[in-house]
Amino acid sequence: MKILSRFAALISLLVLLAASASAEPLERLARKLEKGLKDRPVKQLAVLSFLYHEGATSSGSTIVQERLTTFLVEGGKVQVVERSLLKKALEELKLDATGLMDPKTTRELGKILGVDAVVVGTLNDLSKKKTEINARIIETETGKILTAGQTSLSRTWTDDPVKATAPQVTGPVTPPVAPPVAQPGVKPLVQLAVLLDTSNSMDGLISQAKNQLWQIINEFGAAEKGGGSPTVQVALYEYGNSRLSAGEGYIRQVLPFTSDLDRVSEELFGLRTNGGDEYCGWVIRDAVNSLQWDKHADVYKAIFIAGNEPFTQGRVDYHESVAAAARKGIVVNTIFCGGRQEGAAMQWQAGAQLGGGDYANIDQAAAVVSITAPQDVEIQRLSAQLNSTFIAYGDKGRKAMARQEAADRAAFAAPAAAGVATQRSLAKAGAQYSNQAAEWDAVSAMESGKLSAAEMKADALPSEMQGMDAKQREAYVKKKADERKAIQAKINKLNDERRKYVAQKEKELSGKGSQTLGQAVIKTVRTQASKKGFKFK
Repeated sequence: MKILSRFAALISLLVLLAASASAEPLERLARKLEKGLKDRPVKQLAVLSFLYHEGATSSGSTIVQERLTTFLVEGGKVQVVERSLLKKALEELKLDATGLMDPKTTRELGKILGVDAVVVGTLNDLSKKKTEINARIIETETGKILTAGQTSLSRTWTDDPVKATAPQVTGPVTPPVAPPVAQPGVKPLVQLAVLLDTSNSMDGLISQAKNQLWQIINEFGAAEKGGGSPTVQVALYEYGNSRLSAGEGYIRQVLPFTSDLDRVSEELFGLRTNGGDEYCGWVIRDAVNSLQWDKHADVYKAIFIAGNEPFTQGRVDYHESVAAAARKGIVVNTIFCGGRQEGAAMQWQAGAQLGGGDYANIDQAAAVVSITAPQDVEIQRLSAQLNSTFIAYGDKGRKAMARQEAADRAAFAAPAAAGVATQRSLAKAGAQYSNQAAEWDAVSAMESGKLSAAEMKADALPSEMQGMDAKQREAYVKKKADERKAIQAKINKLNDERRKYVAQKEKELSGKGSQTLGQAVIKTVRTQASKKGFKFK
């Protein structure tokens, strides 16, 4: 029995030795690197491309990177950033493929990706059939090498190393695409779906949204495409509020797409925060499926989702939701309320990059501060005069006029430093505001051809017009239209002067203060909409 027992033990040992000998060399390297991280505070890392000496690359660079990533993930000791998510970070740092990682670059890369360390390494061909791999893990905060390892493996690739000129991350390369051409005779269109976390901790976010709505809209008011100014449609969702139905994911569509910006303002001021669970994947899916997205390729379609909890919460996988958005040509942009690295660790950055969107982090507690310009007082005065050029038509008109007045009051009640009153005034002077008013304003309706003086019903008009005949009504409405155009021209002229003043002040203040919701959105829409052919002043 003892002989049999010893024989069995020997067989077991031989099996283990054989398994070890036949193990994938990169798997052994991964285990060695993991062992070197024992008792080190590394939870998440990124594996960069492995280069030959002097920055040369080949298909082997990608093969080694992919295999090592897989084995580290299988080991379960650390979380590994998906290779496809590295590209934007490296482009942002303008990092080339030299393989050199100085402390500053390493630290910045760690912040952008939300990782504690990066895996870098080199390849060295020992022969036509064998390659040596040298790998090391570098701590992003300090730039120190935490552990290193070496192995060699069969050279399964046939291409020779070539000096790299592209970023370190390899993968499918998308050729430059010219901006889509606008449809002839079709007014340029922008569709923005804003998804706001309204859980208990989000009062600052909602405040910023209220105060910066008009600033965001005015970015497109100053834009043009194909010689025309765009129509901006805004949809609004709230999520993460325990007042909402748990069965529906604590989600509410506050507004479908609308160009009635006073209504958007009204609904923003009606939002109230309350504790709940924030299901990002769920609310994105709902916005993608439930909203009436335009099907034309030249339309700028974007989702902006803001919050401060893990992007992975809820039973709807954000990967599926973002992929569904991408199939419809919708860009998903994420805004994390907190530290950049914290948001990246909670997958907000991954959510944006998955669908080609932008990731931003903001300080939701930061007060909205706008540059006060010498033209502001006169712009606000003229805006008050502009109200007298609107003629409410019917019950719909009276309700819309009430919303206009409420939006004015809210703007002027905001802290003066936020500049809301001025931004609101500029929006009212824009073409979009007058165009959307054609649904309720007799002046805009007649200007657009939707309503003639002869078609106007006396009981739908204000009292001072009810005794007029068609000819008198037409003259009265035309006078109001002329007054409006004159006021708009004055406001726009002042705004041209204001824009130059603000641009100079922004240069002086560049880099100072925390980023807010409006600033994050404006930075993104300028970049993304430009790719759709929009031009900004």
